[in-house]
Amino acid sequence: MIALMVAALLTVIALPAYNGVMQRARVAAAIGDIGEIHIALETFLTTGTGALPASLAPIGMDTRTDPWGNLYQYLNIEAGAKRGAVRKDRNLVPINTDYDLYSMGKDGASVSPLTAKASRDDVVRAGNGSFFGLAKDF
Repeated sequence: MIALMVAALLTVIALPAYNGVMQRARVAAAIGDIGEIHIALETFLTTGTGALPASLAPIGMDTRTDPWGNLYQYLNIEAGAKRGAVRKDRNLVPINTDYDLYSMGKDGASVSPLTAKASRDDVVRAGNGSFFGLAKDF
C-alpha cells in the first residue's frame, strides 16, 4: 500500500514537469519548422521570379503541419494583404513588412494582435526574420 502511495505521489509530481518539457519541445520544433519554411521562401525569392509566392504551395510546404497538427499560416504582405489581416505587436504595428509566417500554437486559435489571449501561444516569425519564437516573448 505504501509503495502504491509513493508511486502515485511521484506521478503527481512528475506529470506536470513532463507536460512542460513536452510543450517546450513542441515550441522548439515549431520554431525549427518556421525557420525551414522561412529559408525556403527566401530561396524562392532569390532564385525564382523575385517575388514571394501567394501561398506555400510553390515551395511544397502547403500541407506542412505544426507539432499540434495545424497547418502553418502564411500571408504575403508585399502582395497587398489587407492591413487588418497582418500580425501586430502590442502597439498594433505590423510585426513584418514582407510576410507573416506562424503556427497557431497549442490552442489552434489566433487573431491579428499578438497581445490577444488566442495569440499568446502562437509561434511567430517577426521583425522580417530577426525573431522566431512565442508571440508572448516578442
